[in-house]
Amino acid sequence: MNTRTKTGFEVLQAALIIGVLGNLLLRATPWGINVTLFNLAFAAALLTLFWRNAPEFLTRQTLALGGALLFFASMFTWRDAIELRVADTLAIVLILSLIFVPRMGIAARVAGVFQYAVSFFWSAGNAFFAPFVLIFNDIDWGQTPRSGWMRHLIPVVRGVAIATPLLIIFGALFEAADAIYAGWVERVLNIAPETLVTHVILTAVFAWLSAGYLRGVMMRSAFPFGTEEAVPTGGVENEQSAAETGPRIPNDVSILEHINISDPPQLQPEKKIEPNVEAATGSKPWDWANFDSSLLPKGLTLGTVEIGVLLGLLNLLFLSFVIVQLPYLFGGLELVQNTPDFKLANYARRGFGELVAVAGLVLPILLVSHWLIRKDEPRATMLFRVLAAIQIGLLFVIMASAVQRLVLLTGNLGYGMTTVRLYPLIFMSWLAIVFVWFSLTVLRGSRQYFAWGALWAAFLVLGATHVLNPDEFIVRHNIALMREGREFDAYYNSNLSDDSIPALIEALPSMSLEDRCEAGSSIHNRYAQLGQENDLRSWNLSRRRAWTILHANDSLLHQTEGCPQQFANDVPGY
Repeated sequence: MNTRTKTGFEVLQAALIIGVLGNLLLRATPWGINVTLFNLAFAAALLTLFWRNAPEFLTRQTLALGGALLFFASMFTWRDAIELRVADTLAIVLILSLIFVPRMGIAARVAGVFQYAVSFFWSAGNAFFAPFVLIFNDIDWGQTPRSGWMRHLIPVVRGVAIATPLLIIFGALFEAADAIYAGWVERVLNIAPETLVTHVILTAVFAWLSAGYLRGVMMRSAFPFGTEEAVPTGGVENEQSAAETGPRIPNDVSILEHINISDPPQLQPEKKIEPNVEAATGSKPWDWANFDSSLLPKGLTLGTVEIGVLLGLLNLLFLSFVIVQLPYLFGGLELVQNTPDFKLANYARRGFGELVAVAGLVLPILLVSHWLIRKDEPRATMLFRVLAAIQIGLLFVIMASAVQRLVLLTGNLGYGMTTVRLYPLIFMSWLAIVFVWFSLTVLRGSRQYFAWGALWAAFLVLGATHVLNPDEFIVRHNIALMREGREFDAYYNSNLSDDSIPALIEALPSMSLEDRCEAGSSIHNRYAQLGQENDLRSWNLSRRRAWTILHANDSLLHQTEGCPQQFANDVPGY
């Protein structure tokens, strides 16, 4: 069995196991510990395949990414906020795509944002299309082991694969034709036909995507339709074995060596012969590590004048805004309130989202413009560093203005904290770190380290956000404002995730009657729903903690005296 077929069989076996686990674990919702267990199994399969077939890819960067993947997968067991679970999912997908970066001939820690983007689409393409190549090209089915149980495994799998859709179709027709037969099938199998179909579909989907992804990672050519040999080590081993077992003569030298001994060639100065790929193919070999603007026509790149005009005009625009904002930054709340025809609500609400968008747009503009600088104009690079540094300085003033607006919007004269206000602030804190890192890397000529640092800064901020527990933070912030006399939105706060339950229960006695009725009704409904969720696969620490607290405070939830009828009706025993 050749190396490619052997690797293909191992990938196929791992994908089938992952497919079964994906169906058994992830079909239970809401997601919790099942996501952690599934990702643990996937990471174990990936690392095992690397260890068996390509140990050279088990670098510190790969192991660090694997650790980050397991960390964010474990967060599904800890927090319940939907925003955090979406962010964790995106982080896991990003990490899986970054494992493809070494396949581009470049270490992940020195790759750029462009290479990261390519790796994402590369991994997605493999996940969807590479299984075709794995089944019909990589695996030589004629080399299947013919001894023991393996002699019968492939025919059995093939027969089951062919028979399964036919059994489903005819079984569904028979059940639809006869109610007695349908009842008999349900009693025997104890499973509804539609449930059986979903089991098959989910298993197939998880197995297919896993096979494609693992095939792309394990094979030398990561493109779905590549034709190169499989794992790099296999080809070298095969070549060595061929050389060692080649024709020999009695004095243990090869035939070619014997000819040279008998009739030595003329001595010539020793020259190192390098393969000239460009001469052989007529084009330069593709190199992801050195992908820069020199590949573009000159008209699409930026010289000294273009950089000066582009960043100069942007800096003037930023400066004009900063000049207007400086009085408000240093004048404080009194200046905002005393300005004629200027309401606090307009200042806070209108500005925060727009300024966050400005901060988010500056980074890609700087990265793209830096990449487009012509390599033969060092003055353009120098001018970029100066103008970009000025722009970052102005941007920090703009970000400070955005933070001030948020403080006003959510402070004791504002309207409280919400998820759409808190998460942009967290995003902007990551941007602040990234712009500092941009100054330390890109502006100092070390662009290759920027993306790796920005990635881990994002992981750090996201991890810290889990520690913060945003939903509980929001409720506690709004309760503190309530105790200072501000209006409390009981409907909004009581409909946050289960992460917020401890803070709500703690503050329930101090709420007004109307807010207590509103929040108590919502929390009691949550209590009843949590009591019905007994699937161990969906276990989550926050949900379990919320149920325990609600169970211990059941009597508090039944205190509905004086509540409007629509709230009291939601609480049994009223």
